[in-house]
Amino acid sequence: MENVENQVPEKQMMTILNENGVEEEVEVIFAFEFKDNKNEYIVYTKDEKDENGNVTVYVSNVDRSTGEPLLQGIDDEEEWNRIKDVLRELSKPE
Repeated sequence: MENVENQVPEKQMMTILNENGVEEEVEVIFAFEFKDNKNEYIVYTKDEKDENGNVTVYVSNVDRSTGEPLLQGIDDEEEWNRIKDVLRELSKPE
């Protein structure tokens, strides 16, 4: 993953506003930036599990253009495919 720079070395919590405008405390799993386009992303969890017992994770684009970081959804399919490649690489056993 030479095109990605990890930015969260240890466990970290943050507060987000969910889609209903309610504050939620979430755990940051990983933050990274693609070096070629400087797009920044954050992977986080609300400690939810799916029907198979796997922890559900969320990925958001971090927009810093307004000064305060704003988490945004990812609508571009090519961008999402690159993010999935990073997540697959991270989930491989060492």
